[in-house]
Amino acid sequence: MKIFVHGIGWLTREAYGCIRSGLNNTIAPEEGIRTLSKQSIFQHPFKNIGRLDRISRMTAYAVALALKDAGMEYAPARKQETGIIGTSNSGSLTSDVEYFRDYIKGGRTLSRANLFIYTLPSSPLGEAAIHFGFVGPLLYTAGQGNSLTTVMDMVTDILVSREAPLMLAGQADDEEALYFVIGPNQSKRTLCELTRVRSIVESEKNIIAVIRSLSLLKDRNDLL
Repeated sequence: MKIFVHGIGWLTREAYGCIRSGLNNTIAPEEGIRTLSKQSIFQHPFKNIGRLDRISRMTAYAVALALKDAGMEYAPARKQETGIIGTSNSGSLTSDVEYFRDYIKGGRTLSRANLFIYTLPSSPLGEAAIHFGFVGPLLYTAGQGNSLTTVMDMVTDILVSREAPLMLAGQADDEEALYFVIGPNQSKRTLCELTRVRSIVESEKNIIAVIRSLSLLKDRNDLL
């Protein structure tokens, strides 16, 4: 079975965009990622987005951009068997530290429940699944080496075994995020086979380098 990439969304501190559509918008220094929810990235308002921790916010933006790139519609009430697998270099460490500092500040008796929600590395994926209506497999993975290639391999296994018809896969950290829409059916919106994207991910050192390489291929019409 051939597996294809149908859309790619990305986000850094300075910009955000989509690969297939060529979207590349700069983020003004005085704005930052907290203002992106007002930039028509989401097809409908993200409920309570203000309470999300940074990685959850990065994940939500990157997934929305990947779906936009693939031309997919979504809504919380429109449940779909799409799954999502993600990874991160730091897991939930930033939120864990923030939660513990709040715990200390509260006299070691109480910390805010809103901080506790994000002390699990799978929380950003859960937030994304709720907003986008995903009811397929949801997994967080971490490990040594290039964990993004591991995510792609896991997605391939899920699709080949027909546990889901479509998957979102990617990586999100405090400063950058990259997500892919991946499925077995080729269409006019298909970017390329997953094996090609995986080889780029495996050969580059970080997400920004991967984004640059994918954009160059798209510019040369060399993805398909």
